[in-house]
Amino acid sequence: MGGGGGVGMFTGLVEEVGRIEGRTGSRLRIGAVTVIEDARVGDSIAVDGCCLTLVAMGERWWEADLSEETLARTTLGALGPGDRVNLERPLRLADRFGGHLVQGHVDGLGEITVPAPDLCVRFPGDLDRYLVAKGSITVDGVSLTVVEATEGTFSVAVVPHTAAATTLGSKRSGDRVNIEVDVVAKYVENMVTQR
Repeated sequence: MGGGGGVGMFTGLVEEVGRIEGRTGSRLRIGAVTVIEDARVGDSIAVDGCCLTLVAMGERWWEADLSEETLARTTLGALGPGDRVNLERPLRLADRFGGHLVQGHVDGLGEITVPAPDLCVRFPGDLDRYLVAKGSITVDGVSLTVVEATEGTFSVAVVPHTAAATTLGSKRSGDRVNIEVDVVAKYVENMVTQR
């Protein structure tokens, strides 16, 4: 669904909270330090769970172009100057693997009904089949474990460290979030339906 054209695999472990510095047309400028330390033009960076391609950078900022699909199907189109975003560089083969496999492809938009620490999110019903208790889910690029999945909603426990180190601690009821379901569940479903 929503992707910015970047290609990478992520873990859902946020490295840095960046700040939107501005947008000119479909180009987004993001203030950051950690995720651009060793970055080059063409690299992928996940922004609130959406894989984007770095197209320009300077001291403490970088830019990405947003496709029409990304603007329409993710929360990135509603971002403005000063908004905070979760950032993560793609996984390297030499990295430790925490979190879970995250593609940076948003499957749907959710709406927070109960804020952290007992975060509850209402989401599109067509994603129900991918959610199970103790399974993985990504909310705004943050790898979380589903506590309970009911029809159209799921809950996760957001520990204090995650609330402080990501934007999830400042989200309120009614805020929209990017949801990516576990890619392994999608592959299993595809394999079973092919039989």
